Amino acid sequence: MNRTLRIGTRGSALALAQTGTVAEALERAGAPVELVRITTPGDRSTAPIAEIGVGVFTSALREALASGEVDIAVHSYKDLPTAPDPRLSLAAVPVREDPRDALVARDGLTLGELPSGSTVGTGSPRRAAQLRALGLGLEVVPIRGNVDTRMRKVADGELDAVVLARAGLARVGRLDAITEVLDPLQMLPAPAQGALAVECRVDDVDVEHLLQSTLDDAASRAAVSAERAMLAALEAGCSAPVGALAEVVEDIEDDAAGHGRTVLRLSLRGVAATPDDQLIRASATGETTAAEQLGRELAAELLDLGAAALSGPGE
Repeated sequence: MNRTLRIGTRGSALALAQTGTVAEALERAGAPVELVRITTPGDRSTAPIAEIGVGVFTSALREALASGEVDIAVHSYKDLPTAPDPRLSLAAVPVREDPRDALVARDGLTLGELPSGSTVGTGSPRRAAQLRALGLGLEVVPIRGNVDTRMRKVADGELDAVVLARAGLARVGRLDAITEVLDPLQMLPAPAQGALAVECRVDDVDVEHLLQSTLDDAASRAAVSAERAMLAALEAGCSAPVGALAEVVEDIEDDAAGHGRTVLRLSLRGVAATPDDQLIRASATGETTAAEQLGRELAAELLDLGAAALSGPGE
């Protein structure tokens, strides 16, 4: 490809690190690139995400892409609204970072070692609900800001701990700050956490093909598709904080001759929190080729398990 590809990115350290991995892959494939920083409403506001709305970090990038200001947009996949944009193609989901949440606590403490009454900061209703449901007597404090700002609140003694995405810490080179990586049994991550979404214009077939062939990872795309389909189906009938994690796992099935053979399946776990912080959990396994169907089926099960409770006011 002769033309220089303009990659749109937010200006935060995390966004630039994420976009940098995409730019490097494209350069290795022989495509010249240039980074274009786009300021989003989410970057200009200090209000909680729940107040300023889904899409605050992605809408400006998508508009720049649709208008031709940039050729490629790189998003944290979990920040994208679940409704597709017909102007754009989700051309690639690169190999996903570890999707788990991570604790950054004072004195190297783990979650279980924090004394009752300790203050734990998070801007996520999903994390807050799951933290409170653990019954550890922790005081959950709402916070905003970039990774460094949040960690500084612990270093300065303002908070005892914060919960962040491990993937974000990995991308900005701060894995050393983690005092515990949280088991998904304790805290399921946000749908698509740790994954990137790389978009181009739907009619830019050359760029779409380049992104697919260079960056797309089938297992990551299947897992994230299941999680996002579950979220999309729940959004229609539930305002609850939602966590989800899908993984491609090996399974054994018998062939026509009765011999066992190894096949790959998609395992999906989901959680939704009621307004009074009761957690409703479900899990399912399905074909990797039917990821979205699996997500919709699990959402239906969650709603069946707690439809009345989940339809109450969210946080």
